[in-house]
Amino acid sequence: MQGIILGIGRLAALCRAIPRSGAMAVAACLAMAGASLGASSLVSPAAVQAQGTAPSVLRGHVGVASCAGSTCHGRSVADGAVVRQDELMRWQEDSSPSGAHSRAWRVIQEPRGQAIVRRMGLDAAGIQRECAGCHASPGSSRPSDGVDCEACHGASGGWLSTHYTVGASHARNVAQGMTDLTRPQVKAQVCLDCHFSGDAKGQFIAHRIMAAGHPRISFELDLFTTLQQHHDEDADYVQRKGGKTNSMRMWAVGQAEAVKRSLELYSQPARAMDGIFPEFTFYDCHSCHRRIYDSEDGNVTAVRNPGRPVDLGTPPYNDENMIMLLAAARVVAPDAAATFDARAKAFHKAMLANRAETVAAAQALRQSADALSSRFASASFTREQTFAIMDSIASDAIGERYTDYEGAVQSVMAVDTLLNGLVNQGMVAPGSANGLRVQINQAYAAVRDPNGFQPLAFRRALGSAVRSIRSLR
Repeated sequence: MQGIILGIGRLAALCRAIPRSGAMAVAACLAMAGASLGASSLVSPAAVQAQGTAPSVLRGHVGVASCAGSTCHGRSVADGAVVRQDELMRWQEDSSPSGAHSRAWRVIQEPRGQAIVRRMGLDAAGIQRECAGCHASPGSSRPSDGVDCEACHGASGGWLSTHYTVGASHARNVAQGMTDLTRPQVKAQVCLDCHFSGDAKGQFIAHRIMAAGHPRISFELDLFTTLQQHHDEDADYVQRKGGKTNSMRMWAVGQAEAVKRSLELYSQPARAMDGIFPEFTFYDCHSCHRRIYDSEDGNVTAVRNPGRPVDLGTPPYNDENMIMLLAAARVVAPDAAATFDARAKAFHKAMLANRAETVAAAQALRQSADALSSRFASASFTREQTFAIMDSIASDAIGERYTDYEGAVQSVMAVDTLLNGLVNQGMVAPGSANGLRVQINQAYAAVRDPNGFQPLAFRRALGSAVRSIRSLR
């Protein structure tokens, strides 16, 4: 796995101004959690004619071939006047994370995918039921296309024939059915369906699927956006879309929406239980997957977490996104941070009582996360705020909650994302940020192996990285 991590990390580092090898490394390990590691064959412009029916008369899902013309998104070079026009080629790029969506279906036929299929005892119908919800596009008649354009941009039957005409605008495209991915909350909901878990058929990543060999779930909106970016945010993009993407805002909203999604799914009895057992996908893997000692000199590796008022022997809810959300709230919405923190603790504690109290606490916590998501969506995320959030992530008050692997991984991805966002916004010079790569990679090294995770050593590595970043202020 480490070889895969490092290889994908190096490729993904090309996506942004700062090499993000560590962030991409973590993401690559988790990327198959939905539609991230698969493949399809190349689409030629001739395939448009083979499609038969003119796209302009269709409604609903139209298909990749409708985008593949050489005057549209099917060029082999990025020399379009408005958009790159090589988007199909980038979507299909086998050697890059930017082509992961197009490869989504093929991964099921590859050795790891087939091993999962065998362990789960799936036949063809079972694969459709359990896998197609994320490894193919809803409404598509060609699952081999994997996760195609319309999976993210919305079924194009209502807007395909007009989105490139004279007078077309992003607002008009959205009004005709295009998904507005410039809005962080909208984008998060689209991505969460497969990269976290969704409520549609084949989109819920249960513990039994991970036990069969599927990668564990992790999600960070801005990082996953980077992996799949097919466009340049040039002056024309800024004019058409109403501004450049604010990576810091994207990250923060993504954390809030992930908390909301987790609590929404957990509140459904059919999702929260697996027979008489809890559905363990909601819980922190590392809290249970530890070495067992029976001898009197056994070494207890669990560390108490002040954010979870539960006993060490109680499986705790996976709170990785809650920790990040609290760190951001303390800076951007300090008046709401204390309420969110109190409700998070109440939610953990309610699990020691009964399900009714736990669901009620989950709904209260979800309301706080929703309010923070709205606050973040309209916040500016200034240079000073972004540095303060990184300080918050590494502070003693937040750092003492990195008792398990998942929260620690989120914190490193967050620091990397936020620093990269400062560069993209022109608030930090690329050269200055690149000079801190060694310290950031040391923090990544501390979460390279989930089985060797050591909370105290990790906190020291993260603190060192943030102290180095602080010098840029």
